[in-house]
Amino acid sequence: MFQFNDKFFLNGVFRIFAILKKEVHLPKIGSMANALVVIPTYNEIDNIEKIVRNIFSLQKQFHVLVVDDNSPDLTALKVKELMEEFPKQLFLEQRTGKLGLGSAYILGFKWALKREYEFIFEMDADFSHNPNDLIRLYNACHKEGNDVAIGSRYKTGVNVVNWPMSRVLMSWLASKYVRFITQMNIYDTTAGFICYRRSVLEKINLDKIQFMGYAFQIEMKYKAYLSKFKIVEVPVVFTDRTKGESKMSKGIISEAIFGVISMRIKSLFKTLDI
Repeated sequence: MFQFNDKFFLNGVFRIFAILKKEVHLPKIGSMANALVVIPTYNEIDNIEKIVRNIFSLQKQFHVLVVDDNSPDLTALKVKELMEEFPKQLFLEQRTGKLGLGSAYILGFKWALKREYEFIFEMDADFSHNPNDLIRLYNACHKEGNDVAIGSRYKTGVNVVNWPMSRVLMSWLASKYVRFITQMNIYDTTAGFICYRRSVLEKINLDKIQFMGYAFQIEMKYKAYLSKFKIVEVPVVFTDRTKGESKMSKGIISEAIFGVISMRIKSLFKTLDI
């Protein structure tokens, strides 16, 4: 006569479940990704949909936060349309006006720190930063143990496409100048394609960031450097935008030139807020 054995039956069920768990890998649709890409936008209607779809097509799952400065071309409206398709991956913060690159990233950083993201990225919307390189920056931090991974145009020479020689020279000299003044061992000190480990953004006092334009990128790297975080440069190819307009201005360049000297002096006298 057959006797039902509860213990034997449960053990069998658990073994079958364990086998299925090993062999079947279903995607976690809508699960909490550990990486967030912050993309500031102002008049990026020609680029935003394509860049978002490119990021979401990567093998590694990323979430995207767009910080839009009330773009007249209705970039934010396009993002809202895409959010209906990607409700658990794509997010939007709208601001009332053009408030600067640095403040957009700071808003994004604070947004990320209120959630469970471990890796937070800076990235342009205009494809000057190749979405495929997100995984390389991620691996440089996640797998190789670095705290900051910089997508570097100048680590292995000059890897810039479609820039006029005058702009290439200006950017390259700016990085040389910053490296000389700050003594950071970083070739691309002005790069804006970056992965930060969460602990870096928790350590830096984001409310004490002084610069909102071009110098913002330098200030963030310098404060990470002074805080003894492990920084690595990952060589990338920077391709100038083919759609939309550049946001570079003389005021932004001036801020960077004089801002670097100010930061260096304050750091020497131990008065720089980190």
